[in-house]
Amino acid sequence: MVKNQRVLLVVNPISGGRDKTPIIEHIEKTLEERSADAKVFLTCGKDDKQKLTGVIEEYQPNRVLVVGGDGTIKLLAEILQDETIPIGLYPAGSANGLAANLDLPTELEELSEIALGDHFLRLDTISINNELCVHISDIGLNAALIKNYHEGNIRGKLGYIIQSIPTLIESDFPFQFRIEKEGKVMHRNAVLLAIANARKYGTGSTINPKGRYDDGLFEILVFKEFNIPEILKTFREKVELSPDFVEIFSASEVHIECPRNVPFQIDGEYRGEIKKVHAVISPVKIKIAVPEKKATY
Repeated sequence: MVKNQRVLLVVNPISGGRDKTPIIEHIEKTLEERSADAKVFLTCGKDDKQKLTGVIEEYQPNRVLVVGGDGTIKLLAEILQDETIPIGLYPAGSANGLAANLDLPTELEELSEIALGDHFLRLDTISINNELCVHISDIGLNAALIKNYHEGNIRGKLGYIIQSIPTLIESDFPFQFRIEKEGKVMHRNAVLLAIANARKYGTGSTINPKGRYDDGLFEILVFKEFNIPEILKTFREKVELSPDFVEIFSASEVHIECPRNVPFQIDGEYRGEIKKVHAVISPVKIKIAVPEKKATY
């Protein structure tokens, strides 16, 4: 990163239930050492898109740094709509799925070297029911878990663990899915159907071992049963999942229908119960700073 740049720092102060002050102070000090001008924008959950759009238009940043989770990255992608401004990520959300997939470190010094560096990945995005998705959307059991998580009082991974048992007890699975892809129709019963532009959830569970962020495709993952041994396998370094546990299809567009309402989430945000989902690769791409080993340009 060259000197004398304008850097916009976008902070979600409540994501992950963490105090962001130490991170902000570290970034501001780092930018001062690099003779970069800095401006901080705090999201508040009300009119963030409109307000942040105005700030970007007025400030004209050369780079945007995000202190938050996948939702904040998604907000920026919706605003920028192109690859003009590179984004650096300081993961500070509840699960940090994007950061987990990009193998970002946890130490602030290392994060700054990457976030302000010159190694980038061009991320595809997916339009799902006309909403942008940068990571993973799903229908079924996991979406129900996210709903219960947001209704609970405990944040972070512990919050997900605490809500897992009630979710299993309350959920009426398996669910029925009609999947239409490339003119072909499939009918499946499953506990969960995911639309993934990533390899793993923020928990570290690898559900899409061969998934790529920049290949112009996403994967449809049909999890046929709640199989604990297979679920535990997803946390290994190298994963080979049984086809009896999950079916995986690559696609650039898919239509999904359910005979009854099923819980639905996009990038960790619960979106209610739905019967229909339309997903298609979006023209919107994200230029994101990554470790050198992950860079494509």
